[in-house]
Amino acid sequence: MAATDFKDYYAILGINKTATAEEIKKSFRKLARKYHPDMNPGNKEAEARFKEVNEAYEVLSDIDKRRKYDQFGQYWKQAGAAGPGPGWAGSQGVDMSGFDFSQFGSFDEFINELLGRVGTNGSGRSNRWNYNNYRTTPGGSAGFGSGFNGYDNFSNPTGTTNRTSAGSADREGTVSLTFSEAFHGTLKRFNLGTETIDVRIPAGAKAGSRIRIKGKGQLNPYNSQRGDLYLTVELQPHNFFQFDGENLLCEVPVTPDEAVLGGSIEVPTPDGNVTMNVPAGIRSGQSLRLRGKGWPNPKGGRTDQLVRITIVPPKELTTAERELYEKIRTARSFNPRSNLQQIRL
Repeated sequence: MAATDFKDYYAILGINKTATAEEIKKSFRKLARKYHPDMNPGNKEAEARFKEVNEAYEVLSDIDKRRKYDQFGQYWKQAGAAGPGPGWAGSQGVDMSGFDFSQFGSFDEFINELLGRVGTNGSGRSNRWNYNNYRTTPGGSAGFGSGFNGYDNFSNPTGTTNRTSAGSADREGTVSLTFSEAFHGTLKRFNLGTETIDVRIPAGAKAGSRIRIKGKGQLNPYNSQRGDLYLTVELQPHNFFQFDGENLLCEVPVTPDEAVLGGSIEVPTPDGNVTMNVPAGIRSGQSLRLRGKGWPNPKGGRTDQLVRITIVPPKELTTAERELYEKIRTARSFNPRSNLQQIRL
């Protein structure tokens, strides 16, 4: 890739290089909405910007891709697809931080210069052989072939996928869990191709949690040691519970009379139903707290469960109910819109 083709993904998203994952996501969502084709029908420029924003987010939201991008700049893709990876350089005592890659016409030239290979290429720099002809076999041994096998996928009946970065013996994968499995903990079986392992998922795993299984990565051809397997948890949506920060959140309907008069209602929790008191005069959208009924805390105990109240009027009334509601309307003294009488523009 020529220097003029280099895309500054940080500039595209309008963030700096120290931006956190949350800041990256926030900026992406804002720009994706702004330039989305549905918001800009027929606007080719907006469509192009939308593609750039998606491309930038795809790289910067991925920890491994962002690390390569930060270190190798315009040659980050080549760094991830050919030759010894960034971790190799560090293991050889080579410090590449702050290195200017713009002086090289290709990533191969940089590798050749770094290793001091003999011979010349078109730019006059040393060159003996091309790292694109080096590959790592699925078994982990080094060999030569017609391309670099940068990824080693493993299959798993639970739906886990994996990609192993070139130059790293660690494996990265995802494991999809139901709320019940994540809450209680579970045992998952994984087929790594050459072996099958059972992995204990601890209770309280959340979306984005990373689980490390030592010694279950690939064989590192440089030190003959196996890397680790890292599993990132993906949580399947639940039809009642969701997360509000560290706490669980649910929405429970009440009738108009329960909202006006208050009372006791049954509320589902992860452990089963509990009785909760609803104060008189509660408004729709207010939340009540059930302490210690939320998600398992890694440090012990449980977070809280928040119960958001929604007032739901009946769609069908009996004759007696309708008569009572009409009497209430006739006798009612409260006007919730009294403060709107004098509003003008």
